[in-house]
Amino acid sequence: MERTTFGGGCFWCIEAVFEELEGVESVTSGYAGGHTENPTYREVCSGRTGHAEVVQLEYDLDEIAYADLLEVFFSVHDPTTKDREGPDVGSQYRSAIYAHDDEQLETARAFVEELEAEGLYEGIVTEIEPLERFYEAEEKHQNYFEKNPNDAYCRMHAAPKVEKVREKFAENVAAQR
Repeated sequence: MERTTFGGGCFWCIEAVFEELEGVESVTSGYAGGHTENPTYREVCSGRTGHAEVVQLEYDLDEIAYADLLEVFFSVHDPTTKDREGPDVGSQYRSAIYAHDDEQLETARAFVEELEAEGLYEGIVTEIEPLERFYEAEEKHQNYFEKNPNDAYCRMHAAPKVEKVREKFAENVAAQR
């Protein structure tokens, strides 16, 4: 199994998206990129810990390529807005890729260069750096969309992203989900 960590706004939305994909064995919401040890959700939301809300994926390379994960990641959030995704504003909502090895770093950087060269996005602000430390979020944030599908935030923001992935990446969506 391989791991990678992405931040693209609220972790509830990003988690819900990646839980749809075949080959993604687990998705854990958490925090990365900051300076406070063992931060809480409340601390991260204050913007003072330096952390981003992220999801850490455990995936099977025999079933899904890292580049496919990157394609999904960039299709479900706006990588051109600094410290913002939809209604969520603050450094904790920044676009970030926390690579687990040099190959992921190189692949992510090349992927962004290709997106920019193709003109798909102008001014990508996604941070790409090695993962230093990942802190798992509190249990109530794990599988949030699955446990709270009728939550207003989930209906307005997570559900459309999940539907987009189901349509655009149908060949990668797990049949049992």
